[in-house]
Amino acid sequence: MSGEVERAVAEAFHQGWGQIVATLIGATGDWDLAEECAQEAFARALENWRREGVPDRPVAWLTTTARNRAVDRLRRRSVGAAKLRDLAVMTRGETGEQAPDADASGVPDDRLRLIFTCCHPALPLEARVALTLRTLAGLTTPEIARAFLVPEPAMAQRLVRAKRKIRNAGIPYRVPPAHLLPERTTAVLGVLYLLFNEGYSATSGADLVRRALTAEAVRLARLLATLMPGESEVTGLLALMLLHDARRAARLDDAGDLVPLEEQDRTRWDRGEIAEGVALLETALRRRRPGPYQIQAAIVACHASAASAADTDWEQIAALYGKLADLTPSPVVELNRAVAVAMAHGPEAGLELVESLEASGALPGYHLLPATRADLLRRLHRTDEAAAAYRQALELATTTSERRFLTRRLSETTTED
Repeated sequence: MSGEVERAVAEAFHQGWGQIVATLIGATGDWDLAEECAQEAFARALENWRREGVPDRPVAWLTTTARNRAVDRLRRRSVGAAKLRDLAVMTRGETGEQAPDADASGVPDDRLRLIFTCCHPALPLEARVALTLRTLAGLTTPEIARAFLVPEPAMAQRLVRAKRKIRNAGIPYRVPPAHLLPERTTAVLGVLYLLFNEGYSATSGADLVRRALTAEAVRLARLLATLMPGESEVTGLLALMLLHDARRAARLDDAGDLVPLEEQDRTRWDRGEIAEGVALLETALRRRRPGPYQIQAAIVACHASAASAADTDWEQIAALYGKLADLTPSPVVELNRAVAVAMAHGPEAGLELVESLEASGALPGYHLLPATRADLLRRLHRTDEAAAAYRQALELATTTSERRFLTRRLSETTTED
């Protein structure tokens, strides 16, 4: 029974967290209160459902519980009858769901509407994306911090400042009308891609791949592409997700260990997804409005179209990373470019770029920097230095799968001595 309840709570979290929190925010205007009451509702569910059984409509039960908790806390604050009245009538029918303004926005999906709602242009772009991931996607502050490559305390402060600005400025939490959607699209794309990335390559935990997150991100990207068929970057993002997702089955071995791209069994790649992703990319590129997602999709398409690792056009990939760096300067992009340069021109050329990046201090705590350096040193047969770099990467890696992979590489390197 305990396992069944935990599974039911986990499923309800996936389906309803964003909706529950958004409902409470819409009624109270208090982001912290909404998250706290939603968390309390899920904690209460674990206790009550073990005793009374899982209700027929778990999300409705959780919404009602969270709403009642919010009413209790607001009463203690003496916020006034009007606010309590708003909260008491915030649900629709028996579902416990907020009635989103679908007609005004034209967005056909509850969760996508909520993401547009959360990505308010009054906030800085990164704050919009981070707050949406925290509030609607349910990612933890440490997960978001790792996605943005910033320390956890800095991300926590960023979230606090964003909520404070919303509260002090009286920014309304509502779905924007259709003509205002474009000004929020960049932030929405950022949310969807980071949500996909957290599923495709988790920043912590035992599982490298979180399939539910990637599937939801792809679903939402498809809806957005239908809603905005002329937006090249929307199409490019969907292409990028599909091209990445096509390799999912080959990324882990039977033991759940990471398989590097060059060692993957390409017969396990999803050729249907690759074909769809390439077709979408070509559609986007024909509009001649290139952007970061289209360029990244073109990079992945180079890998996906190569019959073998040896056939990969690394020159083209290195050039594409150069274009990406021009559009969105980033030390992560530079690290990936260094790998492409190493594959195209030899490990010595790539190592020079990696060491320059390392000396700049631009990626503190990012385990893939020493891991990349270790791999290039290993290829150059500088085993002692490679082993030291692998140990450094091991100290920084946060997923079990990646740690096992690095441990194996370290063992192979030290065996060569």
